Amino acid sequence: MSKTKIHLLFLYSLIWITYSTNLINAQKFLPNTTFLDAGDLGTKMVSGIGTWLDAKTLENQTLRNEKFLSNAKKDSLDQKVLEQKKQTLKKILGIIDSPKITEDLELLETLNKPALIFENKQYKILKIRWQVVAGLHGEGLLIEPKGKPIAQMVAIPPPDITPESFCGLTNDKSIPMGKILADLGCRVIVPTLIDRKQGFSNNLDISRKTNIPRREFIYRMAYEMGFQINGLEIQKLLPLINWFSFKDPTIPIGVAGNGDGAFQALVLGFLDNRIKSSWIDGYHLNRNKSWSEPLDRNIWNYLKYFSDAELISSSKGSTLISSFSYPLYKGAEKIGNLNQAAPGVLSAPAKDLIIKENEILTSFLKALDSEKKVVFGNINPDSTLVHLGTKFISTMSDIKSNPINEPPPVTLDFTTTAEERQQRQFNELISFIQKSWRKSEKVRQELTSKYDSSTAEKWEKSSEPLRKYFSEEVIGKLPAATLKPSPRSRIIYENKDFTGYEVALDIHENVFAYGILLVPSKIKAGEKRPVVVCQHGLEGKPTDVCDPDKKTQYYNSFGAELARKGYIVYAPQNPYLGRDLFRELQRKANPLGLSLFSFIVQQHQVTLDWLKTLPFVQQDKIGFYGLSYGGKTAMRVPAILKDYCLSICSGDFNEWVGKNVLVDYHGSYMWTYEYEIYEFNLGQTFNYAEMAMLIAPRPFMVERGHSDGVGIDEMVGWEYAKVRRFYAFLGIPEKTEIEFFKGGHEINSKDTFTFLKKHLGWPKSD
Repeated sequence: MSKTKIHLLFLYSLIWITYSTNLINAQKFLPNTTFLDAGDLGTKMVSGIGTWLDAKTLENQTLRNEKFLSNAKKDSLDQKVLEQKKQTLKKILGIIDSPKITEDLELLETLNKPALIFENKQYKILKIRWQVVAGLHGEGLLIEPKGKPIAQMVAIPPPDITPESFCGLTNDKSIPMGKILADLGCRVIVPTLIDRKQGFSNNLDISRKTNIPRREFIYRMAYEMGFQINGLEIQKLLPLINWFSFKDPTIPIGVAGNGDGAFQALVLGFLDNRIKSSWIDGYHLNRNKSWSEPLDRNIWNYLKYFSDAELISSSKGSTLISSFSYPLYKGAEKIGNLNQAAPGVLSAPAKDLIIKENEILTSFLKALDSEKKVVFGNINPDSTLVHLGTKFISTMSDIKSNPINEPPPVTLDFTTTAEERQQRQFNELISFIQKSWRKSEKVRQELTSKYDSSTAEKWEKSSEPLRKYFSEEVIGKLPAATLKPSPRSRIIYENKDFTGYEVALDIHENVFAYGILLVPSKIKAGEKRPVVVCQHGLEGKPTDVCDPDKKTQYYNSFGAELARKGYIVYAPQNPYLGRDLFRELQRKANPLGLSLFSFIVQQHQVTLDWLKTLPFVQQDKIGFYGLSYGGKTAMRVPAILKDYCLSICSGDFNEWVGKNVLVDYHGSYMWTYEYEIYEFNLGQTFNYAEMAMLIAPRPFMVERGHSDGVGIDEMVGWEYAKVRRFYAFLGIPEKTEIEFFKGGHEINSKDTFTFLKKHLGWPKSD
């Protein structure tokens, strides 16, 4: 055979193979879709959301900077705008507006432990505490000069430096900012911050131990109740400014801080016009990567509304910014097999990043055309802390300071004292937040009572603003989809009962929805059937729900069972994959006022819109049924998307807020590694009963195994009773049910299948 004939034969074979492959592929994807390429779409989904969030964070920074520059001069002259910004920041940080009643400081002493812990020629150092709000006190040290002070200072240490070290009473080589200011002739108060050490975050009465740092432990429960640990600590500092003003209003007031203390100092400088100057040391003015830092630095909505440079620029007083010492933190260590703590480290930023942020701040000040004084320290690498302290004093007044720089004693040990104070402050914050949880039910009742629930029709109409609030302010709403869905599909299952297709739908660049569609085999031409969206849980995949060949663990392949009964089934992929990978997404999203559910809601909306285009789908009969984290989804997504005609929550319904914050309940998330569970201020807005109210008047059901370890029947029953009562008062008690069954964390599929048949009208006969 000639070479030409061989080449032609090869060419014809190639054409035939290509044609045949296309024919096969054409049979392996849904009509009006293109072929879906192979690959791990779940992992790709998680990665894509991360890429989108990274880009959105940078875009947000650019837009915020541009907005500030364009409005700076006008906004700076508008006191109403400035006051609104302050109130917004207080809300973000969970700071309570309290009466400006000046309580005197208390000396903290006993018969055997006097308040006075040190004295030299220039000043004495005393242990103090002060009232903040009901149930909350601050503690720290007061450095009281023996002569008239040149200024009054709150010097805020980073969490892991004790007030004693900050006052220069120890030899641990930490930054003694409080001592420097005292040596310069200032009255100084050094507060205690909750540290990042381990050891208190346990409850041995219920056999619960963790490696969670103290600061993260408080952060978790506080976040759920609408507080930030930084906000609570700033709350403790505000009365000190009142006390300084009361003590001697003629003496200038300043705040100084290092690390987290520096952030608190810049916030105080913005909130209180009485502060003449702020000293910000060892703190990077860019929170874009707060997701990689300790979890306690996660602040909902902060980057959406503010930047550190904006706060500094908009504050009335002067500012000194220096880079003398950056606190370092290597993250929580395992304690034996205990590893529930969130990842996060602190390191010194690169010099070029510091310069860049300082340049942004300089541009803000220029746009303001302000006489405000901002000084950048550490230009000279030989700058000492004393030099910086002197420079800081000079930003407040023309008063000259003469530091005495008396060396500290070398024999004093404050370890026990500091740890006892830390324990008191830790326990008090826990009590304060637990009390907030106990009072929160009434707060939520007041929120929902504003809407007309006299009938189902009136509730559905009047509660739309509540739904909007839940969607936009509690969950966080993504911008509208920027891409067409461009549906792609491929066959994954094919049997006598149904055909299964993997489906992908585009939403934004790198963001897409993915799941498995099960289409029953016996659908007649022109027939339309109801859809059940079946949602998997943590670290799950759609195949867990849809596997036709086996009963999968927990899920019992309930999606496949429903498809066998003739339902159209769709099993979406939720981005709960990769342990810390998806939890990192939550941390990237939160500062932008977004959450994982911001993406999940939009994925479901795009999916619902696409499902409605399928000729065999009954558009008004699309129900939701989810287990575990899928049950978590069943509470949130149908509450927002009314396209779902019903919702079934399995293995998740609970007194949800209590499950998150309680420290005397063995099943609390306080003892788990699931740190992404916490949703800012959910406790004061929407527990599961309130979410179910947003689902009403649509049918709603709870499936609960008596032995399901995610909760206890008593708590589940308590919360569901509110739902049952609400439906009864709407006049539709038949639209809600709960099934308790003898079993664990699993799909039972008995009463729930009956519930689906009742409200979806399928199957016509079993």
